[in-house]
Amino acid sequence: MSDSVLQIRDLRVTFNTQMGELRAVRGVDVDVAPGKILGVVGESGSGKSVSFLAAMGLLPKSASISGSVMLDGQELIGAKKKFVRSVRGRLLSMVFQDPLSALNPVHRVGDQIVEMIQSHQDMSTHDAQKRAVQLLEIVGIPQPDERALQYPHEFSGGMRQRVVIAMAIANDPKVLIADEPTTALDVTVQAQILEVIQTVQQRFGTAVVLITHDLGVIARVADSVNVMYAGRNVESGSVQSMFDHPSHPYTRGLLSSLPHEGVERLQPIAGFPPNMLAPPPGCGFAPRCAFATDACSAELPALRQFDDLLTSCIRAEDLRIRSNS
Repeated sequence: MSDSVLQIRDLRVTFNTQMGELRAVRGVDVDVAPGKILGVVGESGSGKSVSFLAAMGLLPKSASISGSVMLDGQELIGAKKKFVRSVRGRLLSMVFQDPLSALNPVHRVGDQIVEMIQSHQDMSTHDAQKRAVQLLEIVGIPQPDERALQYPHEFSGGMRQRVVIAMAIANDPKVLIADEPTTALDVTVQAQILEVIQTVQQRFGTAVVLITHDLGVIARVADSVNVMYAGRNVESGSVQSMFDHPSHPYTRGLLSSLPHEGVERLQPIAGFPPNMLAPPPGCGFAPRCAFATDACSAELPALRQFDDLLTSCIRAEDLRIRSNS
């Protein structure tokens, strides 16, 4: 019996395009523990967002999806659309990176939160309005009773993101998925939004999936992390172990590209992610990897346990010895 509130197993997502089949997600496993923050990190095109849009049932018809997504013991893949809609926004909710596109510009923000509440709960409009004001206060919006009567264009980008978070937690979901929630916000506002997400997690015991390309964000708030590359998990485990003893060359490359004290020049990862219309054989990172051997391109490396890290690299033991020496 899993203690994960959200458990994903062997998730595969393929898009049928005019150029052929694009294999966006290739056998991903995810475990989200109740009340914890899981960071999911990787470059654009690694399959981060697609994996969780699949879990939410929000991918287009051109997507072929297989595998298992268990939410609180209930299977979502292959479930009836009516059931998935009833779960979405109630048990499983999502914060998108562009808050303006997530809000209706011609409706007051309070009314939009009320609509979210009443779509899943039998609550009077008066009580739902009171709840909407309370939610705006929880996410740190000043004068929430007055701001509830305003329209999205009257809010700054950071305040709109707070409104979207308020909508996402309106029905006390078990899992909140935040997809690049700090993109296009300045550094100060980014920190504030991360604090709001932590407040939600701690106050309500909500499990959070934080999708980002920024390992600095992961270090600040996450308990555990999945590193994705070319549609697969290449490393996963506790944040501390990931930063202290990374065992996959891609994770090491991401960490080397972070600014830190004593380093004058950053070390970007050479090369580019693979074309997922024709992913390379074996390890997807091998063409960019300074440690790759011929064997790396021969077969897809399985995830192996190293302390509390799972790593998909046939040279992981060598790299751990190198990093510890």
